Amino acid sequence: MIDLFKHILHLDFDWLFANYSTSIYTVLFLVIFIETGLVAMPFLPGDSLLFTAGLFARTGHLNMSYLLILLFIAAVLGDNSNYWIGRKIGLKIFLLKLKGKPIVKQEYLDKTHAFYEKHGTKAIIMARFVPFIRTFAPFAAGVAEMNYKKFFLFDVLGGALWIGSLTTAGFLLGEVEFIRKHIDLVCLGIIGLSVLPIVISYFKSRMQKNN
Repeated sequence: MIDLFKHILHLDFDWLFANYSTSIYTVLFLVIFIETGLVAMPFLPGDSLLFTAGLFARTGHLNMSYLLILLFIAAVLGDNSNYWIGRKIGLKIFLLKLKGKPIVKQEYLDKTHAFYEKHGTKAIIMARFVPFIRTFAPFAAGVAEMNYKKFFLFDVLGGALWIGSLTTAGFLLGEVEFIRKHIDLVCLGIIGLSVLPIVISYFKSRMQKNN
């Protein structure tokens, strides 16, 4: 199991094909499900994994249709599991009292709820494209008791955009020789682009405060 995670983190598809053959679809499904569904596993390579999977679909090693369908289902199931973990377990933990005081003040929970009611739809979609944030966003939405129908609708939309765009990008760019030979650099670039919205937002807020 440790060996498997090591090769997944390094996007070693050659090793995965050699050891899992057609079961690689199950491995990819579980990686996306775990990354989006378990709040304690935000470090798995979601973006770069999707891009690399699309690239291998281009070379004929994987079926693109199977990839899109399976990984979309994994992403939606993962987010929804995370939402209900936050709503049923996370919220109860935060409401526990330590020495007569709640672990998290009700005021903070109310503010989180208000945020997700107002900005939750955008947050759920945008979080899909940001490592770590996409793991915590559905959990926080559950803790905030965001309306589930609204959450589900925009989670499906965000999941389709995330899976579709990155996997298709890998598929379409799979013929570019530079990308095939420098997949590590490409994956680092994808991570950088994924984090860029947070960096821009941070500096915008700092500039507004200074003004």
